[in-house]
Amino acid sequence: MDNVTLIGMPGSGKSSIGVVLAKVLGFAFLDTDLLIQARQGALLQELLNAHGPEAFLDMERDAILSVRCHRSVLAPGGSCVLREASMAHLKALGPLVYLQVDYPTLERRVTNLATRGIAFAPGQTLRDVYDQRAPLYRRWADVTVDVGHLQGPAATLEAVRAAVADL
Repeated sequence: MDNVTLIGMPGSGKSSIGVVLAKVLGFAFLDTDLLIQARQGALLQELLNAHGPEAFLDMERDAILSVRCHRSVLAPGGSCVLREASMAHLKALGPLVYLQVDYPTLERRVTNLATRGIAFAPGQTLRDVYDQRAPLYRRWADVTVDVGHLQGPAATLEAVRAAVADL
């Protein structure tokens, strides 16, 4: 296994679990949201406010397509799944692990929808975003780990580590 990419909704734990998983595996860690911010010189929410969700998704795609890595855990933004080219590139880099969270858990975790930097169209709710993306995550995933019911980061890390070990 060369790289591992964690996919899922904002609030599923991609970044927080990803950095610890990278340490456990002896891999590097790459959060593509941070890559976008560095490339664009602005925070995600600022980019969404200034350019809108479609332009943001293109920026995200371009950042993901620029990634060349080895022995890395990647944590792309939750909206990466909305661009086929992004997902095809991530899939070519290595297996995709879907950190699945049920909607009620997600709703408790994501309380800052207006400032978190989540790409969604005007009028869309968190539920709309969840309903749109969940089937796409399942479609692309090599393995799905249901992390919503797990108690704490240690249990989540262990479940993800075990899933990755089987790849």
